[in-house]
Amino acid sequence: MEQKLNSKAILITFMIGAFFAILNETLLNIALTELMDAFSINAATVQWLATGFMLVMGVLMPVSALLIQWFTTRQMFIGVMTVFLVGTVIAACSVNFPMLLAGRMIQAVGTGLLIPIIMNALLLMYRPEVRGKIMGTFGLVIMFAPAIGPTLSGVIVDLLGWRWLFIIVIPFAVFSILFAVKYLQNVGEVTRPRADVLSIILSTIGIGGMVYGFSSAGEASHGFASATVITVIAVGLISLVLFVLRQLKLEEPLLDMRVFAYQNYSRGLILFVIVIMAMFASEIVMPMYLQGPLGLSAKTAGLLLLPGALLNGLMSPAMGGLFDKLGPRKLIIPGTVVLVGVMVFFSNIGPSIPIWSFILVYIVLMLSISAIMMPAQTNALNELPKKLYPHGTAISNTLQPVAGALGVSVFVSIMSQGRQSFLEKQQAPASEQIMNQAMTHGVHHAYWFALALACIAFLISLFIKKAVAPDFDEN
Repeated sequence: MEQKLNSKAILITFMIGAFFAILNETLLNIALTELMDAFSINAATVQWLATGFMLVMGVLMPVSALLIQWFTTRQMFIGVMTVFLVGTVIAACSVNFPMLLAGRMIQAVGTGLLIPIIMNALLLMYRPEVRGKIMGTFGLVIMFAPAIGPTLSGVIVDLLGWRWLFIIVIPFAVFSILFAVKYLQNVGEVTRPRADVLSIILSTIGIGGMVYGFSSAGEASHGFASATVITVIAVGLISLVLFVLRQLKLEEPLLDMRVFAYQNYSRGLILFVIVIMAMFASEIVMPMYLQGPLGLSAKTAGLLLLPGALLNGLMSPAMGGLFDKLGPRKLIIPGTVVLVGVMVFFSNIGPSIPIWSFILVYIVLMLSISAIMMPAQTNALNELPKKLYPHGTAISNTLQPVAGALGVSVFVSIMSQGRQSFLEKQQAPASEQIMNQAMTHGVHHAYWFALALACIAFLISLFIKKAVAPDFDEN
């Protein structure tokens, strides 16, 4: 007799593990300066703790579709959480920077594989009519954890020191594993498709090259003009093209490209990428502007962004419930309209902007993102047949770090070029006022590009339809 699934216990297990794994994406960011002093390293070296984390996550995402079909839910979840725990312990005990970086990369292995496992299981466990609410509840963790990461990190580092960023996570990771051992049940079937080694190599080089190249281009010192950046991105792009062509020929592809034959999936994925680019870029460009022309401290800038980030996470379950009741169009279309309006505002900001108006508009930006991202992604996955769930979730999760790195690099590059072009036209010496004007000019250029992306998102939203799952079976 088939065992009935305890959906609530499984969801709680997933949320506990995911919260502390995803928290680590941003938990270390505010401690980078202290780590530079602790290990006597420069900014370019310490940045690998963030760039490397995103790189490992991006590389592992395509392989997740294969692993999900090779191992049970219990094996995968407990396994990746154990890997995450090992990485956390290594980082906490680090005596030098290479040891800390190794621990951080091992953490990234666990985090990178965890999200596709959970999303695939949720698609199998819940009917399409309630998936919005469930995905929204899980989205609360995905958004809330990284949102509080910098603030929580600042408090921990000031009071206890950087090692406690890892030590505090250890008991919760252990609890998550023990909770999973007791309550987590298997979801779906193990089919064990053939692993194509060449596909794995091509995807690793492709995704790794794109994430690393775009992340490197985001550094204003060289940008896209660097020969190294151009070469890495070109190699990554060629590898991805070869990877896609190979997938179309294989009987058992690593990532099944037939998901793009489903129009709602393709359109939803484009919306997802645009929103990720806008969100990641705003989280980089806006703090730079707040600390530049507006003259605020780093902590103050972080606190100004916090209400919007927290509200984005808190609204996720509500948006999920509305998605189940109203469908995608009544959320996504107004969401993209608001996104366009916000980008118009940001493309006209200046040093005289009242702080309260910035906070308010940033909150509105985060609300528009919550109205677009989860409904677009859930509606996209809803249209796929069950056998394509691992591939659909793997592709969407692979695009997240790539879109994030692309958004940051493109926005920062456009901002830097706009700033530089303004300075080159000035006859007077570069006073503080002129530097602020140059920064404002660069930010305007960046958000003109963001406005163009938002307009594209609006046009795509007009063609979104409510997806109908073709073959959902009750557990």
